[in-house]
Amino acid sequence: MKSRALLLGAGVLFAGGCYQHPLTDYRPLDQAGMWSSGLEQLKTLNTSDSEVVQLVKAKQAKLSDDTCVALVAAAHEKKHPFISGDATANLANAGYPEAEILEIARADQLDSLSGDAVTLRLIGLSDGFVQMVLRRHLEGRRTLSSPEIARLKNTGLTERQILERINSGMTDAQADKEIAAREAARNHSGTGFTRVRGRRPR
Repeated sequence: MKSRALLLGAGVLFAGGCYQHPLTDYRPLDQAGMWSSGLEQLKTLNTSDSEVVQLVKAKQAKLSDDTCVALVAAAHEKKHPFISGDATANLANAGYPEAEILEIARADQLDSLSGDAVTLRLIGLSDGFVQMVLRRHLEGRRTLSSPEIARLKNTGLTERQILERINSGMTDAQADKEIAAREAARNHSGTGFTRVRGRRPR
């Protein structure tokens, strides 16, 4: 009975320790500029070596210690490790504030949204428009993809006109058709035959 109890206890200890990382090497984060207080908070979150690698990318993108800790906490709340170092760094380098990056992280959409979010910045859209599109993504509402928004903008539509199309529920396929039509109209404009009138030859 005693040996059985010992085995049961060992099993519980093993099961509880599967996600413990007491030997994690935090030196890369120390070298990346993280303060000891941030390192201590990461230790309480049982941060793994692979997560440290991801966090170094975030630190190199100039994210604060508090945000780095919050990114790990957000990932753990979703029952998975923090694996989005590249996505986080891309957002930061594109000019997204840490509060918005954390909002995306807490929605567990860093990897799925970072590409569209960065593209929106590169298009040269206003902050208000970008925030509106991201909000729709985070809320799971139908929204045009960033490449289609960029193509609509390149055909001469204003942000207000693009927003009207988004609010009407336009899909990427519908946007593609309108873009093709607008591009065709633009390419054929000014190509009509104009008869030149002049004096008749004698």
